[in-house]
Amino acid sequence: MLIEVFKSKIHRVRVTESDLNYIGSITIDEDLLEASGIIVGERVFIVNVNNGQRFDTYAIKGKRKSGEICLNGPAARLVQKGDIIIIMSYAQMTPEEAQHFQPKIIFPDEVTNLLN
Repeated sequence: MLIEVFKSKIHRVRVTESDLNYIGSITIDEDLLEASGIIVGERVFIVNVNNGQRFDTYAIKGKRKSGEICLNGPAARLVQKGDIIIIMSYAQMTPEEAQHFQPKIIFPDEVTNLLN
């Protein structure tokens, strides 16, 4: 049996832009992807702290050290530039694996979205 377990989180980053006309996804600064262990194409769950919206999409790589957090496609309607969001991912594993698994949680600067 597999269970779904919290894998990683980018806690409280600021939306830098939204692009309704892009096909879909969330663009995330490459440094944040690497630090959190989220990989390109991975399903991620977004929580908008400002309005309570919760939705999922997939991650794409943004420019390194840019602080870029851009919601693309239909998800762009669920955020405003400047909103604070939390980005999370989950992984499937056995209950035995889950007992020893340690999620990665990062806390970027809320103003710049860069790692300290």
